[in-house]
Amino acid sequence: MPIEVDRHEVQRRMEQGAQLVDVMAASEYASTHIAGALNVPLGRLSELAPQVLDRTRGVITYCYDSL
Repeated sequence: MPIEVDRHEVQRRMEQGAQLVDVMAASEYASTHIAGALNVPLGRLSELAPQVLDRTRGVITYCYDSL
């Protein structure tokens, strides 16, 4: 179930092995993204997630909203 977390919780979860996924369009990702984030555009998330994400690790998704 999705939950909203603050940047400190994101950092903590990433230190514990969570994957950070940027769901912006590839062009937006190319211009700005958080270091270490994977780009899986929202419109292709269902299609690409099984190919690029590790099901044994947590997942944090984000999009641009005053990063």
